[in-house]
Amino acid sequence: MPTEERSAVAMTPVLDGPHWRALLEARWQARLEELTELSLAYHAAAEAIGDGGVDQPGRQEAQALLRRAVAVRRKLEDVEEALGRLAAGRYGRCEQCGAQIPAGLLALIPETRYCPRCDAGPGQARATPPARR
Repeated sequence: MPTEERSAVAMTPVLDGPHWRALLEARWQARLEELTELSLAYHAAAEAIGDGGVDQPGRQEAQALLRRAVAVRRKLEDVEEALGRLAAGRYGRCEQCGAQIPAGLLALIPETRYCPRCDAGPGQARATPPARR
């Protein structure tokens, strides 16, 4: 390992497990609350559609609520996976190259799984993790 890389690794702060766990658990709780609210709103809208008293804008609203609920569920799953990485001792490491993810990035997006270098592919940024198969 070149001297520059060794000094960068030595300067990398050690991840404090309880701090990150608390941050991730707060994020998980917020996502769960958001998902619950969206789910309740969707079901209310879907019930109104079932009664036959809702026009096309009502159907579009229900579809938009469903799309938002699905997106929030994916974000909730990302946080759950980050908690799993924390429990396994892999939290804060890039899943692609194994490099340390900067603490500032983790503070902003605690469920992130890629370092900035791997997250920004050739000419484009990765907004979400690779599709699950």
